[in-house]
Amino acid sequence: MRAKILIVDDESAIRQMVCLALSQSSYDCIEAADTAEAQAKILADMPDLILLDWMLPGLSGVEYSRRLRREKLTRDIPIIMLTARTEETDKVTGLDSGADDYITKPFSTREMLSRIKALLRRTAPHAAESPVEIGGLTLDPVTHRVSARGQHLELGPTEFRLLQFFMTHPERVHSRERLLDSVWGNNVYVEERTVDVHIRRLRKILTATGHDRLIQTVRGAGYRFSMQE
Repeated sequence: MRAKILIVDDESAIRQMVCLALSQSSYDCIEAADTAEAQAKILADMPDLILLDWMLPGLSGVEYSRRLRREKLTRDIPIIMLTARTEETDKVTGLDSGADDYITKPFSTREMLSRIKALLRRTAPHAAESPVEIGGLTLDPVTHRVSARGQHLELGPTEFRLLQFFMTHPERVHSRERLLDSVWGNNVYVEERTVDVHIRRLRKILTATGHDRLIQTVRGAGYRFSMQE
């Protein structure tokens, strides 16, 4: 089944260029010029991924990304932010708004397709059985093994699930409540401070290979798993 990609950009030339590249790579393309049209297209035909321009008329791409993440229907749709902004602070703002990845304009269609493929691979249902590798740290959900630069790491069941969630949802800030729902399940009562305990345990295990630095504390917000060592 062909994946459906929604491109939200007010520049028709960019939409045409993107849709041509997507169709040639066996993706279905849906177009929207602003967030109102994008919302209508989402409700009519749920996309597998959204390419979202930062600067849009009316509601900005950043604000729309936050809105998508707040709504149950759309909170799990992968989002790649498109923007001409190149400052690191802009990138952080885009990712913290809920975007999964970030591409600066002008960009090559080859780079765009590569990022789409990687993101869909991480978020597609079958990805739950595929090994995930970030910064030399590898997690295999089938064999339940974690290794770093050839060294096997022993993780408890909860630490394993926590690391798996982090590695499949990198560069986003996750609140303790979100981590509880995603790792422990929303039908289990666990205090939020329990998250901190397991984060400390996971960091201690990853210290041996220096990967504890990938788990970042975001003061007042939660935790982020960075893709940069």
